[in-house]
Amino acid sequence: MTEKIYFPQPVLPPARDRGAETQKEAKKAASFAEVLAQHALKFSRHAQERITKREISLNPGHLQRIHAAVEKAAAKGARDSLILVDNLAFVVSIKNRTVTTALDETSLRGNVFTNIDSAVII
Repeated sequence: MTEKIYFPQPVLPPARDRGAETQKEAKKAASFAEVLAQHALKFSRHAQERITKREISLNPGHLQRIHAAVEKAAAKGARDSLILVDNLAFVVSIKNRTVTTALDETSLRGNVFTNIDSAVII
């Protein structure tokens, strides 16, 4: 099972008349929420275990940079990417927007990464 990492909720412009929202406007808002959910970054159970075991601390800046790297990789048509952020490495399924594993600097050294088609260094 995967858990979503928080991202600020979208702020929709205020309706002219709060009680007069049409179905069309509601559908647009729902569509936007669905698109945003598809672009949210998730961490697989395996990745969560590795982050805990390796005592990797992720701050909001790291998460934003990983998300930006995922967007860049997606724009280039990548499927599975190695994302390097500072001294941390993440293998990410670009299609699913899911971090599948995480490595700290110690685990990163001497490691061979397979089943990736791209790397993004941020």
